[in-house]
Amino acid sequence: MLYLLLKAGISGLIVALVSEISRRNPGIGGLVASLPLVSILGMVWLWSDTRDPVRLADHAAGTLVFVLPSLPMFALMPWLLRRGVSFWPALAAGCILTVVLYLLTLWGASRLGLRL
Repeated sequence: MLYLLLKAGISGLIVALVSEISRRNPGIGGLVASLPLVSILGMVWLWSDTRDPVRLADHAAGTLVFVLPSLPMFALMPWLLRRGVSFWPALAAGCILTVVLYLLTLWGASRLGLRL
């Protein structure tokens, strides 16, 4: 239980740090947010928990596959916000787009015989 709390605390601290950096300097905050910190932490925690190189390799490959369909959200949201759409609808639209693209990715991967 202590290990889980430690993982959650460190992960939460990173999110809070990105938020604070972004409040002061949105460009630098975007840079820090774009770093694969969550992915790296996930891999560190997975390695610490399992020491399984195959599982870690599958995780890294899955992360690569799912990063691609999440990227259009970061184009749609600023486009909507700059056209007067408020934050919550823009965020919802970005999330819906991402979910749709994830589903298409899963469908396409299954058609190609990829196991995600």
